[in-house]
Amino acid sequence: MTATTPTVVLVHGAFADAASWSGVIAELQGHGIPVLAPPNPLRGLASDAAYVASVAAQIDGPVILVGHSYGGALITVAGVTENVVGLVYVAAYALEEGESLGELQGRFPLSPLVGNLKEWTYPTPEGGSAVEVTITEDAFPSVFAADVPADVTKVLAAAQRPLAAAAFEEKAIAAAWQTKPSWALIAGADEAINPEVERFGAKRAGATTVELAGASHAVAVSQPKEVADLIREAVRATA
Repeated sequence: MTATTPTVVLVHGAFADAASWSGVIAELQGHGIPVLAPPNPLRGLASDAAYVASVAAQIDGPVILVGHSYGGALITVAGVTENVVGLVYVAAYALEEGESLGELQGRFPLSPLVGNLKEWTYPTPEGGSAVEVTITEDAFPSVFAADVPADVTKVLAAAQRPLAAAAFEEKAIAAAWQTKPSWALIAGADEAINPEVERFGAKRAGATTVELAGASHAVAVSQPKEVADLIREAVRATA
């Protein structure tokens, strides 16, 4: 790979952390592709997207943003950053400008995730409190990671990062796929996001799309090579 090889920035979604990209990172590094997997604050669409955009803007040279799940909504907004040259959606939400996660999900039957969320509260800077959600531990394996070994899934369930509930209602202020090329991986057996939501968003974005029939929402954990292969395709197309 040359000096103009884009840096891949991997943005995890809700109920996960950057370690969920470990297998994908190893695959990309093995092919000489520079990669960064920053923490996603999971506090709100606008503020999280601004953080991702700031990470991208501080990287020298071109950047490809890769978003899993809720991370897809963030790269949709953050992707307007000047040095971002491509977007890759991995079992993710590809929002339209002015659309919220709740609105996009509401077009289709709800996934089992919705009935298996546990509410927590956290303190806000103003001194009040706000609601955040995780997946109940008993439902986590089937909803999030049905094709991941049970011992690994138990660890993932215990290490969940909660998402601020308000993030579901915030509207995207931009849709970078309107001006930048995109790729999408559909997890065909996803129980966290209805695969129809993923297909609809990818088609609307004009994304180059691959579908893995039996893949769960945790496809980056269960099938890291296949995820990395699609990212490498995006890297080759934009290098």
